[in-house]
Amino acid sequence: MRKRALLAAAATLLGTLAGAPAAHAAPAHGPHGQGLDHCTTATTSDNLSDTASLSCHFAVPPGTYDVTVTLGGDSAGSTAVSGETRRALLAETATEAGQRVRRSFTVDVRDPEGEPTGPAGSPGLDLLLGGSAPRVTALRVTPARAARRLFLVGDSTVCDQPGDPYTGWGQLLPAHLKRGIAVANHADSGESTVTFLENPALFERVEAAIRPGDPVLIQLAHNDKQTDAATYRANLTTLVERVRARGGEPVLVTPIVRRWFNADGTLNNAVALLVNGLGVDHPAEIRALAATLGTPLIDLTALTRARVEELGPEASKALYLTTEKRDNTHTSVRGATEYAALVAAELRARGIVPGRLLR
Repeated sequence: MRKRALLAAAATLLGTLAGAPAAHAAPAHGPHGQGLDHCTTATTSDNLSDTASLSCHFAVPPGTYDVTVTLGGDSAGSTAVSGETRRALLAETATEAGQRVRRSFTVDVRDPEGEPTGPAGSPGLDLLLGGSAPRVTALRVTPARAARRLFLVGDSTVCDQPGDPYTGWGQLLPAHLKRGIAVANHADSGESTVTFLENPALFERVEAAIRPGDPVLIQLAHNDKQTDAATYRANLTTLVERVRARGGEPVLVTPIVRRWFNADGTLNNAVALLVNGLGVDHPAEIRALAATLGTPLIDLTALTRARVEELGPEASKALYLTTEKRDNTHTSVRGATEYAALVAAELRARGIVPGRLLR
């Protein structure tokens, strides 16, 4: 039965594509404006169903690219777009039978494509057109040299995690942005304020790429386990000042909480709220420094604490990898999805990203 269902799904998808004209490049854009002729049918499988999807590859150099996709077909569908190292680029979008919906977004293509110290990944731009019932009729990729980038400086709770079920909130943030701005996620597993400044593959690469007006979100705390308060403040200050020197807009972000409950169902303890082995209260230090330096603050500690306490000890397991990995620090897809939405709401509320560039 599953095999017949899979073949039927693939036939439906291919039938939709066969009835649509190929989206080829206009001469002015050279080889970059490529369409569905660069996609192949793939299948993904989980415990519930098999789904036919499209795997697309575009041989483009590092840079920013606009992607425009036309969703829909002769039958009803539901399509999502991801790309590169498991980045969510377009949330699942439903279309009725015969309906066509056009959506656009901007993607940051870099080398390496995921974590700065991780595997190189594949060159060019890779997209996966999936979802529960993918329907796609057109696709176009063009250079977006004038697009802004929203840079992320952070650790494993933020980064583009290469393997399921681990998922950083920065991995889900691109789905909240429209064409004209791309998330450049330079977060890296295991990094602290000390190592992010020491390793040339980390902050130096961010710094070199910043253009005037680019927001730079900085969330570093989980791995500053033995960093004293003075050094922690000095490191964050250095990051802020160097972003400003490039014309960027630094934003300090307090860390997501660990799922570590007290007996009364609260997270009011050092483990949950990121107080390190030397007694340094990271969120408190970040809040104070943001006020001193006059930088915008996203208090993700307060926001995630409220959410985890709202769900309680049992339901909050779904936000983290408690069940799968006995891990109460790193988030699941659901947790990263919810936390990315919190960040996106703060970007809008504080005017860090113009509302016209947010979904």
